[in-house]
Amino acid sequence: MMSILGWGIGMPEAILIVIVVLLLFGGKRIPDLARSLGQSLNEFKKGRDAASKPEEEEKLKTSSADKPQDPSLPKAPDA
Repeated sequence: MMSILGWGIGMPEAILIVIVVLLLFGGKRIPDLARSLGQSLNEFKKGRDAASKPEEEEKLKTSSADKPQDPSLPKAPDA
């Protein structure tokens, strides 16, 4: 049996779902719904990426601060 997207949904079930969606929302509203869903996903991805950037920058700062200095470099004079 052929499954769509690995969910175990065959072609007859997929056709039934499409028909039910058409009956519920109508043909004119489906493009609007798809557009708003796409915009929502884009905003979610932007927010997720923005939230992960400060964490990555902090990891880079702490990892560079923890590294010992190269012994061949001259040391800064003490004040």
